[in-house]
Amino acid sequence: MLGMVLAAGAGRRLRPYTDTLPKALVPVDGETTILDIALRNLAAVGLREVVVIVGYRAQAVHDRKAALEDRHGVTLNLVHNDKAEEWNNAYSLWCARDHFAHGALLVNGDTVHPVEVERTLLDAPATSDILLAVDDVKTLADEEMKVTLEGGRLKRITKLMDPADAYGEYIGATLIRPGAADRLADALRATFERDPQLYYEDGYQEMVVRGETIEVASIGKVDWVEVDNHDDLAKARTIAHTY
Repeated sequence: MLGMVLAAGAGRRLRPYTDTLPKALVPVDGETTILDIALRNLAAVGLREVVVIVGYRAQAVHDRKAALEDRHGVTLNLVHNDKAEEWNNAYSLWCARDHFAHGALLVNGDTVHPVEVERTLLDAPATSDILLAVDDVKTLADEEMKVTLEGGRLKRITKLMDPADAYGEYIGATLIRPGAADRLADALRATFERDPQLYYEDGYQEMVVRGETIEVASIGKVDWVEVDNHDDLAKARTIAHTY
């Protein structure tokens, strides 16, 4: 199984940091970046071969590749998204489709969370080919990627949902088992071909519509944050040093 980090995004709401850097390289604890935390977590659970999907300001990741590998004891394979500034991340994840057959623990390159999230996913019973990490404790608002369940399995995943109807929030971490490889790649392709501005989570929804089983794992009460704006960054900087 591989580690996988989705790190192609521009993060325009984090300017001026992201004028010259992708969001994943924004520091959150001294010189420690969001990408550092992701790689540290993946290495801590034994995933030392990591695919990083890059796009916006990709050269900054290339320039730090050797240092990141040395710091975290990992080997990085950088996959380039040629449409990172034009299309949304359904296409971005599809760019890494050739690696799905190895199985992957995917984390978003803008999420700061402790390694307990990765351990929760890896320790879960293998009862579905795709398993999503979900926060069912947090009070939700409109911006979050929300989920509903039916029979304990994913029914709907979207930001466009009344928070009162949601079971919880998908936190940007997924266990993709090898058996899902071809079906996930096909669902992602159908998603971005329908609308290139859709999210990879819309690809998960496409799989559910096709009759696929996707399950969720509750992360419990965990301090984490998706870093979209400067308020999120401030929160990340208050919790990152505690990991």
